[in-house]
Amino acid sequence: MKQIMSLKSANQVETNRIELEIEVNAADFEVAVGKAFKKNIGKINMPGFRKGKAPRHLVEKVYGESVFYEDAINDLYPDAMDAAISESGYEYVEDKVDLDVVSVGKDGLVFKAVITVKPEVELAGYKGLKAARVCEPVTDDDVAAEIEKIQDRNSRLVEISDRSAANDDTVIFDFDGYVDDVAFDGGKADNYSLVLGSGQFIPGFEEQIAGKNAGDEFDVNVTFPEDYQAEELAGKAAVFKCKLHEIKTRELPELNDDFVKDTSEFDTLDELRGDLRTKLETSRENAADEAFESTLLEKLADGVSGEIPQAMYNNRIEGSVREFENRLQSQGLNLPTYLQYTGMEMEAFRDGFREQAEKQVKIRLALEKVVKLENIVPSAEDIEAEYVKMAEMYKIEVDKIREFVNEKDLALDVALGKAVELIKETSVA
Repeated sequence: MKQIMSLKSANQVETNRIELEIEVNAADFEVAVGKAFKKNIGKINMPGFRKGKAPRHLVEKVYGESVFYEDAINDLYPDAMDAAISESGYEYVEDKVDLDVVSVGKDGLVFKAVITVKPEVELAGYKGLKAARVCEPVTDDDVAAEIEKIQDRNSRLVEISDRSAANDDTVIFDFDGYVDDVAFDGGKADNYSLVLGSGQFIPGFEEQIAGKNAGDEFDVNVTFPEDYQAEELAGKAAVFKCKLHEIKTRELPELNDDFVKDTSEFDTLDELRGDLRTKLETSRENAADEAFESTLLEKLADGVSGEIPQAMYNNRIEGSVREFENRLQSQGLNLPTYLQYTGMEMEAFRDGFREQAEKQVKIRLALEKVVKLENIVPSAEDIEAEYVKMAEMYKIEVDKIREFVNEKDLALDVALGKAVELIKETSVA
Protein backbone atom coordinates (compact mmCIF):
# COMPACT_ATOMS: atom_id res chain seq x y z
CA MET A 1 0.00 0.00 0.00
CA LYS A 2 1.31 3.45 -0.90
CA GLN A 3 2.33 5.57 2.08
CA ILE A 4 -0.22 8.40 2.12
CA MET A 5 0.84 10.12 5.30
CA SER A 6 3.70 11.07 7.57
CA LEU A 7 3.63 10.84 11.35
CA LYS A 8 4.69 14.22 12.68
CA SER A 9 4.57 13.33 16.39
CA ALA A 10 3.30 10.82 18.94
CA ASN A 11 2.91 12.09 22.49
CA GLN A 12 1.33 10.67 25.63
CA VAL A 13 -1.50 12.90 26.84
CA GLU A 14 -2.96 10.57 29.50
CA THR A 15 -2.16 7.13 30.87
CA ASN A 16 -2.47 4.77 27.88
CA ARG A 17 -3.72 7.62 25.64
CA ILE A 18 -1.45 8.79 22.83
CA GLU A 19 -1.93 11.81 20.57
CA LEU A 20 -0.79 11.23 16.99
CA GLU A 21 -0.28 14.19 14.69
CA ILE A 22 -0.66 12.99 11.11
CA GLU A 23 0.02 14.80 7.86
CA VAL A 24 -1.27 13.95 4.39
CA ASN A 25 0.64 15.78 1.67
CA ALA A 26 -0.99 18.08 -0.86
CA ALA A 27 -0.78 15.65 -3.79
CA ASP A 28 -2.42 12.77 -1.94
CA PHE A 29 -5.08 15.01 -0.48
CA GLU A 30 -5.87 16.36 -3.95
CA VAL A 31 -6.34 12.80 -5.21
CA ALA A 32 -8.78 12.12 -2.35
CA VAL A 33 -10.71 15.34 -3.09
CA GLY A 34 -10.94 14.30 -6.74
CA LYS A 35 -12.40 10.94 -5.73
CA ALA A 36 -14.91 12.70 -3.48
CA PHE A 37 -15.94 14.96 -6.38
CA LYS A 38 -16.56 11.97 -8.68
CA LYS A 39 -18.53 10.26 -5.92
CA ASN A 40 -20.84 13.22 -5.32
CA ILE A 41 -21.15 15.07 -8.63
CA GLY A 42 -24.11 12.93 -9.72
CA LYS A 43 -26.15 14.43 -6.87
CA ILE A 44 -25.33 18.07 -7.63
CA ASN A 45 -27.51 20.39 -9.75
CA MET A 46 -25.83 23.38 -11.43
CA PRO A 47 -27.68 25.90 -13.63
CA GLY A 48 -26.74 25.49 -17.29
CA PHE A 49 -25.42 21.93 -16.85
CA ARG A 50 -27.06 18.55 -16.96
CA LYS A 51 -27.12 16.84 -13.56
CA GLY A 52 -23.70 15.38 -12.85
CA LYS A 53 -21.94 17.20 -15.69
CA ALA A 54 -20.77 20.43 -14.00
CA PRO A 55 -16.97 20.88 -13.82
CA ARG A 56 -15.34 20.65 -10.41
CA HIS A 57 -13.91 24.19 -10.34
CA LEU A 58 -17.41 25.66 -10.87
CA VAL A 59 -18.95 23.46 -8.18
CA GLU A 60 -16.25 24.53 -5.74
CA LYS A 61 -16.75 28.18 -6.71
CA VAL A 62 -20.47 27.96 -5.94
CA TYR A 63 -20.38 25.73 -2.87
CA GLY A 64 -16.92 26.59 -1.57
CA GLU A 65 -13.60 24.83 -2.16
CA SER A 66 -14.10 22.78 1.03
CA VAL A 67 -17.31 21.17 -0.23
CA PHE A 68 -15.61 17.79 -0.80
CA TYR A 69 -13.14 17.93 2.10
CA GLU A 70 -15.24 15.91 4.56
CA ASP A 71 -15.63 12.98 2.16
CA ALA A 72 -11.93 13.21 1.25
CA ILE A 73 -10.92 13.09 4.93
CA ASN A 74 -13.23 10.12 5.56
CA ASP A 75 -11.66 8.32 2.60
CA LEU A 76 -8.09 8.96 3.75
CA TYR A 77 -8.64 8.43 7.45
CA PRO A 78 -8.58 4.57 7.77
CA ASP A 79 -5.34 3.99 5.86
CA ALA A 80 -3.68 7.08 7.32
CA MET A 81 -4.55 5.96 10.86
CA ASP A 82 -3.37 2.38 10.30
CA ALA A 83 -0.07 3.57 8.87
CA ALA A 84 0.47 6.14 11.63
CA ILE A 85 -0.25 3.65 14.41
CA SER A 86 2.13 1.15 12.82
CA GLU A 87 4.86 3.79 12.51
CA SER A 88 4.34 4.99 16.10
CA GLY A 89 5.25 1.58 17.51
CA TYR A 90 2.27 1.60 19.88
CA GLU A 91 -0.29 -1.21 20.01
CA TYR A 92 -3.77 0.19 19.43
CA VAL A 93 -6.69 -0.79 21.66
CA GLU A 94 -10.11 -0.53 20.08
CA ASP A 95 -11.70 2.42 21.85
CA LYS A 96 -13.03 5.89 21.16
CA VAL A 97 -10.74 8.04 18.98
CA ASP A 98 -10.73 11.80 19.55
CA LEU A 99 -10.15 13.55 16.20
CA ASP A 100 -9.21 17.15 15.56
CA VAL A 101 -8.45 18.63 12.13
CA VAL A 102 -5.52 21.02 12.53
CA SER A 103 -5.46 22.29 8.95
CA VAL A 104 -6.96 21.30 5.61
CA GLY A 105 -6.73 22.84 2.17
CA LYS A 106 -4.59 23.07 -0.94
CA ASP A 107 -1.47 22.38 1.13
CA GLY A 108 -2.85 19.04 2.34
CA LEU A 109 -4.33 17.74 5.58
CA VAL A 110 -3.01 17.72 9.12
CA PHE A 111 -5.07 16.12 11.88
CA LYS A 112 -4.59 14.87 15.41
CA ALA A 113 -5.98 11.61 16.78
CA VAL A 114 -5.93 10.59 20.43
CA ILE A 115 -6.00 6.79 20.69
CA THR A 116 -5.91 4.21 23.48
CA VAL A 117 -2.88 1.91 23.52
CA LYS A 118 -1.84 -1.24 25.34
CA PRO A 119 -0.33 -0.57 28.76
CA GLU A 120 3.12 -1.43 30.02
CA VAL A 121 2.57 -3.85 32.88
CA GLU A 122 4.93 -5.22 35.50
CA LEU A 123 5.02 -8.78 36.83
CA ALA A 124 5.58 -9.87 40.40
CA GLY A 125 7.22 -12.97 38.94
CA TYR A 126 6.73 -15.68 36.38
CA LYS A 127 9.37 -18.28 37.26
CA GLY A 128 9.01 -20.47 40.30
CA LEU A 129 5.23 -20.11 40.56
CA LYS A 130 3.71 -22.72 42.85
CA ALA A 131 1.13 -25.21 41.59
CA ALA A 132 0.58 -28.94 42.00
CA ARG A 133 -0.41 -31.12 39.08
CA VAL A 134 -2.99 -33.62 40.37
CA CYS A 135 -4.34 -36.48 38.28
CA GLU A 136 -6.93 -38.77 39.84
CA PRO A 137 -6.32 -42.47 39.07
CA VAL A 138 -8.96 -44.41 37.15
CA THR A 139 -10.66 -47.08 39.28
CA ASP A 140 -12.67 -50.17 38.38
CA ASP A 141 -15.76 -48.32 39.61
CA ASP A 142 -15.07 -45.51 37.13
CA VAL A 143 -14.90 -48.01 34.27
CA ALA A 144 -18.07 -49.72 35.50
CA ALA A 145 -19.86 -46.36 35.53
CA GLU A 146 -18.92 -45.79 31.89
CA ILE A 147 -20.25 -49.22 30.96
CA GLU A 148 -23.51 -48.43 32.77
CA LYS A 149 -23.84 -45.32 30.60
CA ILE A 150 -23.55 -47.51 27.50
CA GLN A 151 -26.12 -49.89 28.92
CA ASP A 152 -28.43 -46.97 29.70
CA ARG A 153 -28.14 -45.62 26.14
CA ASN A 154 -29.19 -49.03 24.87
CA SER A 155 -31.93 -49.65 27.42
CA ARG A 156 -35.67 -49.77 26.76
CA LEU A 157 -38.76 -48.77 28.72
CA VAL A 158 -41.00 -51.65 29.75
CA GLU A 159 -44.40 -51.40 31.41
CA ILE A 160 -44.76 -52.90 34.87
CA SER A 161 -47.93 -53.80 36.79
CA ASP A 162 -46.69 -55.76 39.81
CA ARG A 163 -45.61 -52.83 41.98
CA SER A 164 -46.24 -49.17 42.72
CA ALA A 165 -44.36 -46.26 41.19
CA ALA A 166 -40.89 -45.42 42.53
CA ASN A 167 -38.08 -42.99 41.84
CA ASP A 168 -36.50 -43.31 38.36
CA ASP A 169 -39.73 -44.84 36.99
CA THR A 170 -41.45 -43.15 34.06
CA VAL A 171 -45.12 -42.54 34.80
CA ILE A 172 -47.88 -41.67 32.30
CA PHE A 173 -50.66 -39.71 33.96
CA ASP A 174 -53.33 -37.00 33.63
CA PHE A 175 -53.39 -33.95 35.88
CA ASP A 176 -55.74 -31.01 36.36
CA GLY A 177 -54.60 -28.21 38.68
CA TYR A 178 -56.69 -25.80 40.79
CA VAL A 179 -55.93 -22.81 43.00
CA ASP A 180 -58.82 -21.82 45.28
CA ASP A 181 -60.99 -24.32 43.35
CA VAL A 182 -60.33 -22.44 40.10
CA ALA A 183 -58.44 -24.05 37.20
CA PHE A 184 -55.41 -22.09 36.00
CA ASP A 185 -53.62 -21.81 32.67
CA GLY A 186 -51.01 -24.50 32.06
CA GLY A 187 -52.29 -26.64 34.93
CA LYS A 188 -53.83 -29.42 32.85
CA ALA A 189 -52.39 -32.22 30.68
CA ASP A 190 -53.36 -35.71 29.54
CA ASN A 191 -51.01 -38.69 29.20
CA TYR A 192 -48.10 -36.67 30.49
CA SER A 193 -44.77 -38.53 30.74
CA LEU A 194 -42.63 -37.83 33.81
CA VAL A 195 -39.52 -39.45 35.29
CA LEU A 196 -40.02 -39.52 39.04
CA GLY A 197 -37.16 -37.87 40.90
CA SER A 198 -36.15 -35.72 37.92
CA GLY A 199 -37.28 -32.52 39.66
CA GLN A 200 -39.25 -31.47 36.61
CA PHE A 201 -42.31 -30.47 38.67
CA ILE A 202 -42.55 -28.12 41.66
CA PRO A 203 -41.24 -29.46 45.02
CA GLY A 204 -43.44 -32.10 46.61
CA PHE A 205 -45.32 -33.09 43.45
CA GLU A 206 -43.32 -36.10 42.28
CA GLU A 207 -42.98 -37.49 45.80
CA GLN A 208 -46.79 -37.81 46.02
CA ILE A 209 -46.95 -39.93 42.86
CA ALA A 210 -44.37 -42.38 44.23
CA GLY A 211 -46.18 -45.28 45.89
CA LYS A 212 -49.25 -45.06 43.63
CA ASN A 213 -50.35 -47.87 41.28
CA ALA A 214 -51.53 -47.85 37.68
CA GLY A 215 -55.23 -46.97 37.59
CA ASP A 216 -55.13 -44.95 40.83
CA GLU A 217 -56.87 -41.57 40.98
CA PHE A 218 -55.59 -39.18 43.65
CA ASP A 219 -54.95 -35.56 44.63
CA VAL A 220 -51.51 -33.98 44.84
CA ASN A 221 -51.35 -31.02 47.24
CA VAL A 222 -48.45 -28.59 46.78
CA THR A 223 -47.54 -24.93 47.25
CA PHE A 224 -45.92 -22.97 44.44
CA PRO A 225 -42.53 -21.44 45.37
CA GLU A 226 -42.51 -17.76 46.32
CA ASP A 227 -40.21 -17.04 43.35
CA TYR A 228 -42.30 -19.01 40.83
CA GLN A 229 -42.06 -17.49 37.35
CA ALA A 230 -45.86 -17.09 37.01
CA GLU A 231 -46.43 -14.31 39.55
CA GLU A 232 -50.16 -15.03 39.88
CA LEU A 233 -49.31 -18.52 41.21
CA ALA A 234 -46.26 -17.68 43.35
CA GLY A 235 -46.71 -18.80 46.95
CA LYS A 236 -50.22 -20.18 46.28
CA ALA A 237 -51.48 -23.56 47.53
CA ALA A 238 -52.72 -25.81 44.70
CA VAL A 239 -54.37 -29.19 44.28
CA PHE A 240 -53.81 -31.38 41.24
CA LYS A 241 -56.36 -34.08 40.48
CA CYS A 242 -54.39 -36.93 38.93
CA LYS A 243 -54.98 -40.30 37.30
CA LEU A 244 -52.04 -42.69 36.85
CA HIS A 245 -52.27 -44.72 33.64
CA GLU A 246 -48.93 -46.53 33.30
CA ILE A 247 -45.71 -47.17 35.16
CA LYS A 248 -42.62 -47.93 33.12
CA THR A 249 -39.12 -48.85 34.17
CA ARG A 250 -35.88 -48.81 32.24
CA GLU A 251 -34.65 -52.30 31.41
CA LEU A 252 -30.89 -52.59 30.86
CA PRO A 253 -29.49 -55.09 28.35
CA GLU A 254 -27.52 -58.02 29.76
CA LEU A 255 -23.82 -57.21 30.02
CA ASN A 256 -21.92 -59.84 28.03
CA ASP A 257 -19.75 -60.25 24.92
CA ASP A 258 -22.79 -60.26 22.62
CA PHE A 259 -23.86 -56.89 23.99
CA VAL A 260 -20.33 -55.54 23.39
CA LYS A 261 -20.32 -56.79 19.79
CA ASP A 262 -23.70 -55.15 19.14
CA THR A 263 -22.79 -51.76 20.61
CA SER A 264 -19.08 -51.27 19.93
CA GLU A 265 -16.17 -52.16 17.66
CA PHE A 266 -14.91 -54.70 20.22
CA ASP A 267 -15.58 -58.43 20.56
CA THR A 268 -15.29 -58.94 24.31
CA LEU A 269 -16.23 -57.18 27.51
CA ASP A 270 -12.58 -57.14 28.61
CA GLU A 271 -11.57 -55.33 25.42
CA LEU A 272 -14.27 -52.73 25.99
CA ARG A 273 -13.21 -52.23 29.62
CA GLY A 274 -9.58 -51.77 28.51
CA ASP A 275 -10.53 -49.19 25.91
CA LEU A 276 -12.72 -47.26 28.35
CA ARG A 277 -9.93 -47.26 30.94
CA THR A 278 -7.43 -45.87 28.40
CA LYS A 279 -9.83 -43.13 27.33
CA LEU A 280 -10.58 -42.19 30.95
CA GLU A 281 -6.87 -42.04 31.76
CA THR A 282 -6.20 -39.82 28.74
CA SER A 283 -9.12 -37.56 29.65
CA ARG A 284 -7.91 -37.18 33.23
CA GLU A 285 -4.34 -36.51 32.14
CA ASN A 286 -5.62 -33.74 29.85
CA ALA A 287 -7.83 -32.34 32.60
CA ALA A 288 -4.90 -32.37 35.03
CA ASP A 289 -2.73 -30.52 32.50
CA GLU A 290 -5.44 -27.91 31.94
CA ALA A 291 -6.04 -27.40 35.67
CA PHE A 292 -2.30 -27.12 36.33
CA GLU A 293 -1.83 -24.57 33.56
CA SER A 294 -4.92 -22.63 34.61
CA THR A 295 -3.68 -22.38 38.21
CA LEU A 296 -0.29 -21.09 37.08
CA LEU A 297 -1.80 -18.52 34.74
CA GLU A 298 -4.15 -17.27 37.45
CA LYS A 299 -1.14 -16.81 39.76
CA LEU A 300 0.66 -15.03 36.93
CA ALA A 301 -2.33 -12.69 36.44
CA ASP A 302 -2.49 -11.98 40.19
CA GLY A 303 1.04 -10.57 39.93
CA VAL A 304 0.20 -8.09 37.16
CA SER A 305 0.45 -4.42 38.10
CA GLY A 306 -0.27 -1.43 35.89
CA GLU A 307 -3.17 0.71 34.77
CA ILE A 308 -5.13 -1.34 32.24
CA PRO A 309 -7.56 0.55 29.96
CA GLN A 310 -11.20 -0.25 30.69
CA ALA A 311 -11.67 -0.61 26.93
CA MET A 312 -9.58 -3.80 26.97
CA TYR A 313 -11.96 -5.38 29.46
CA ASN A 314 -15.02 -4.15 27.57
CA ASN A 315 -13.69 -5.51 24.27
CA ARG A 316 -13.08 -8.93 25.84
CA ILE A 317 -16.60 -8.92 27.29
CA GLU A 318 -18.04 -8.11 23.85
CA GLY A 319 -16.00 -10.97 22.40
CA SER A 320 -17.44 -13.36 24.99
CA VAL A 321 -20.97 -12.15 24.24
CA ARG A 322 -20.42 -12.78 20.50
CA GLU A 323 -19.04 -16.26 21.20
CA PHE A 324 -22.05 -17.09 23.37
CA GLU A 325 -24.41 -15.75 20.71
CA ASN A 326 -22.71 -17.90 18.05
CA ARG A 327 -23.22 -21.00 20.20
CA LEU A 328 -26.88 -20.12 20.61
CA GLN A 329 -27.28 -19.69 16.85
CA SER A 330 -25.76 -23.12 16.26
CA GLN A 331 -28.61 -24.45 18.44
CA GLY A 332 -31.27 -22.49 16.53
CA LEU A 333 -31.66 -19.75 19.16
CA ASN A 334 -30.76 -16.08 19.36
CA LEU A 335 -29.62 -13.87 22.21
CA PRO A 336 -32.82 -11.77 22.62
CA THR A 337 -34.89 -14.96 22.91
CA TYR A 338 -32.44 -16.43 25.42
CA LEU A 339 -32.59 -13.27 27.55
CA GLN A 340 -36.39 -13.34 27.41
CA TYR A 341 -36.49 -16.97 28.55
CA THR A 342 -34.08 -16.34 31.42
CA GLY A 343 -35.62 -13.00 32.42
CA MET A 344 -32.19 -11.35 32.28
CA GLU A 345 -31.36 -7.82 31.20
CA MET A 346 -28.59 -7.36 28.63
CA GLU A 347 -26.42 -5.32 30.99
CA ALA A 348 -26.60 -7.99 33.70
CA PHE A 349 -25.83 -10.64 31.08
CA ARG A 350 -22.72 -8.73 29.97
CA ASP A 351 -21.61 -8.19 33.56
CA GLY A 352 -21.63 -11.94 34.02
CA PHE A 353 -18.57 -12.11 31.76
CA ARG A 354 -16.67 -9.28 33.49
CA GLU A 355 -14.66 -11.24 36.07
CA GLN A 356 -13.47 -13.78 33.50
CA ALA A 357 -12.74 -11.03 30.96
CA GLU A 358 -10.53 -9.14 33.41
CA LYS A 359 -8.63 -12.33 34.16
CA GLN A 360 -8.15 -13.14 30.47
CA VAL A 361 -6.87 -9.63 29.67
CA LYS A 362 -4.36 -9.74 32.54
CA ILE A 363 -3.14 -13.20 31.51
CA ARG A 364 -2.65 -12.05 27.91
CA LEU A 365 -0.74 -8.92 28.96
CA ALA A 366 1.37 -10.96 31.38
CA LEU A 367 2.29 -13.53 28.75
CA GLU A 368 3.19 -10.79 26.26
CA LYS A 369 5.46 -9.33 28.96
CA VAL A 370 7.14 -12.72 29.42
CA VAL A 371 7.69 -12.97 25.65
CA LYS A 372 9.35 -9.55 25.74
CA LEU A 373 11.48 -10.24 28.82
CA GLU A 374 12.63 -13.63 27.53
CA ASN A 375 13.02 -12.38 23.94
CA ILE A 376 10.98 -15.33 22.67
CA VAL A 377 11.04 -15.36 18.86
CA PRO A 378 9.43 -18.35 17.09
CA SER A 379 11.43 -19.88 14.26
CA ALA A 380 10.12 -20.18 10.70
CA GLU A 381 9.76 -23.91 11.38
CA ASP A 382 7.61 -23.22 14.47
CA ILE A 383 5.29 -20.97 12.48
CA GLU A 384 5.02 -23.40 9.58
CA ALA A 385 4.22 -26.25 11.99
CA GLU A 386 1.41 -24.18 13.47
CA TYR A 387 -0.02 -23.48 10.01
CA VAL A 388 0.08 -27.22 9.25
CA LYS A 389 -1.58 -28.01 12.59
CA MET A 390 -4.39 -25.56 11.88
CA ALA A 391 -4.85 -26.92 8.36
CA GLU A 392 -5.23 -30.45 9.74
CA MET A 393 -7.66 -29.24 12.42
CA TYR A 394 -9.93 -27.47 9.91
CA LYS A 395 -9.26 -29.98 7.12
CA ILE A 396 -8.30 -27.36 4.53
CA GLU A 397 -5.11 -26.60 2.62
CA VAL A 398 -2.25 -24.80 4.37
CA ASP A 399 -2.27 -22.04 1.75
CA LYS A 400 -5.91 -21.34 2.53
CA ILE A 401 -5.07 -21.00 6.24
CA ARG A 402 -2.38 -18.47 5.33
CA GLU A 403 -4.99 -16.38 3.53
CA PHE A 404 -7.07 -16.10 6.70
CA VAL A 405 -4.41 -16.06 9.44
CA ASN A 406 -1.87 -13.26 9.48
CA GLU A 407 1.67 -14.58 9.99
CA LYS A 408 2.54 -11.85 12.50
CA ASP A 409 -0.50 -12.70 14.64
CA LEU A 410 0.24 -16.42 14.41
CA ALA A 411 3.88 -15.84 15.38
CA LEU A 412 2.72 -14.00 18.51
CA ASP A 413 0.36 -16.85 19.41
CA VAL A 414 3.23 -19.33 19.04
CA ALA A 415 5.44 -17.11 21.20
CA LEU A 416 2.74 -16.91 23.87
CA GLY A 417 2.50 -20.70 23.83
CA LYS A 418 6.25 -20.92 24.43
CA ALA A 419 5.89 -18.47 27.32
CA VAL A 420 3.27 -20.75 28.88
CA GLU A 421 5.62 -23.74 28.54
CA LEU A 422 8.42 -21.76 30.19
CA ILE A 423 6.17 -20.90 33.13
CA LYS A 424 5.14 -24.55 33.51
CA GLU A 425 8.71 -25.84 33.26
CA THR A 426 9.99 -23.42 35.91
CA SER A 427 7.09 -23.90 38.33
CA VAL A 428 7.45 -25.64 41.68
CA ALA A 429 5.05 -27.99 43.43
